Amino acid sequence: MVLLNHFCTDHQMTSAQSSNSNFSETDFLLEDSVDADNHNSDSTATRLSLQIQLDETYLGQRIDQVAAMVWSEFSREKLKQWMKDGHLLVNGNIVKPKYRCEGNELLTLNVELEAQTSSQPENIPLNIVYEDDDIIVINKEVGMVVHPGAGNPTGTLVNALLYHAPKLAELSRAGLVHRIDKDTSGLLVVAKTLEAQFSLSKQLAKKTVYRVYDLVAYGNIIAGGTIDEPIKRHPVDRVKMAILPGGRDAVTHYNVKERFRDFTRIQAQLETGRTHQIRVHFSYLGHGLVGDPVYVNRVRFPAGASEVLIDMLRSFKRQALHAAKLGLVHPRTGEEMMFEAPWPEDFTQLVEVLRQENEAY
Repeated sequence: MVLLNHFCTDHQMTSAQSSNSNFSETDFLLEDSVDADNHNSDSTATRLSLQIQLDETYLGQRIDQVAAMVWSEFSREKLKQWMKDGHLLVNGNIVKPKYRCEGNELLTLNVELEAQTSSQPENIPLNIVYEDDDIIVINKEVGMVVHPGAGNPTGTLVNALLYHAPKLAELSRAGLVHRIDKDTSGLLVVAKTLEAQFSLSKQLAKKTVYRVYDLVAYGNIIAGGTIDEPIKRHPVDRVKMAILPGGRDAVTHYNVKERFRDFTRIQAQLETGRTHQIRVHFSYLGHGLVGDPVYVNRVRFPAGASEVLIDMLRSFKRQALHAAKLGLVHPRTGEEMMFEAPWPEDFTQLVEVLRQENEAY
């Protein structure tokens, strides 16, 4: 499959070739999130021209599904609308979304990208670890929702980003390419241009983005390993994800970093990025995360625990999980970059109390 990109107005991008035709396995872009709404904007629109030559990989598949695979930055509904409006052509012709691929089509997309979100800018402080013309790396604080949704229409990372960089309104999901849970702290990369969003999304799809989390789990985990169990939404409790047959592939690698009495500090590396992946995987092992309100049904106190530890466990109201390291290739320069975020205060205090408990035991 040959991928030809050209961006007009502020954006120029040379032709690129991709040998990765397996775009259907992408696991980035905000799983289970609501697709961004399309609203008009007074800002200068970015004209986008894209061409993709398909191959036999896509034989027999619906054209709207194929378009959503290769242009995953845009929602399937938006791509279907562009087909109907004549912005997305197949071999130069308008076709219906249910058209079945013959495996040799040329897809052409010509569209003006206007504001892609209805979210409003809000002056919310951000902990910016790194920023240039292409990307922003954020150290997200505990309690901040990444993307507006039911129950969280304002006060989110997206609202803060739109205030900090108004041009992000032109990008799908304000430049987001992945997310972390509300009560998980740590590193998140945001694209500032469409080129950067394409590049970062592709890196996530190819599983080349390095994402390492620090966590504290209940129980004694003897050694590191890999958890390879599929995840899908729980059939009854819709707040939860669960390990079930037919779920999406989910792989977590982990190492033991520090052992305490009845607890273990772990460093986990994501190969995939499913919703609640680390929390679900360690719960499945019988080692739920300290403070997890969803996957640990009650606070557990070890026999003989000190009052200090009991108070700490009672007061720790969120999963003990922190996105500590993020490695990626810069979308424009090709430079390999690595970012680190120190533990937040509550995580540090938890570990200190566990260390003191060990010494006293």
